[in-house]
Amino acid sequence: MEKLLLNIKIEIPKDIYLKDPESSSLGKKIIEKSIILIEDIGFESFTFKKLGKIIGSNESSIYRYFESKHKLLVYLTSWYWSWIEYQLVIETNSITNTEEKLKKAIQIVTRTTKQDSKFSHINEVLLNQIVINENSKSYLTKDVDNENKEGYFMSYKHVVQRFSNIIQDYNSLYSYSLSLASTIIEGALHQHFIKTHFTSITNCNKHITPTDFFTDLALKTIEKNE
Repeated sequence: MEKLLLNIKIEIPKDIYLKDPESSSLGKKIIEKSIILIEDIGFESFTFKKLGKIIGSNESSIYRYFESKHKLLVYLTSWYWSWIEYQLVIETNSITNTEEKLKKAIQIVTRTTKQDSKFSHINEVLLNQIVINENSKSYLTKDVDNENKEGYFMSYKHVVQRFSNIIQDYNSLYSYSLSLASTIIEGALHQHFIKTHFTSITNCNKHITPTDFFTDLALKTIEKNE
């Protein structure tokens, strides 16, 4: 199993990039260093020129992989959501009890991220911070409908749909599984953000995690009537 997991490749919709960054050492360095730089200075201040200086390459070489920094951000967030889906599959596959499976799924989409050694050029901890701070910027654009039609957000939508299926398995009579799934996933990002920056408007802290909150919320919302 361990050897199998080491060979897993995170799939990203092909229209997001011009050249697959996973296909070369330069491409992997672009991804690795862009995560570090965006997390450090923020997406607004991030430019391909600044990234080029860090990787020791011309700005034009980055444009061979991504036509804009927006496309790079979409790539990074898509990678993150594909990685989350991969965890949902691996960590819930053997759980037969539907309540335990739901609790595990909630934990996966709301927990604090830890480094995954299977992807050496991706710092998942920093990438998680980028998603918390910048995820909405990947789709809150005038082009969102066209990009959605082209499949840019399939990774994110797959996570919501898979999570929704787990909710349905727990209670097939609950009518709002997609809405609840997307609310928990987006809400977790928000709670992680405000527990760091706006501590006076959340109960989440060092002792109460977003996982605690959303587990309580979900189970009470879709409680079975025996």
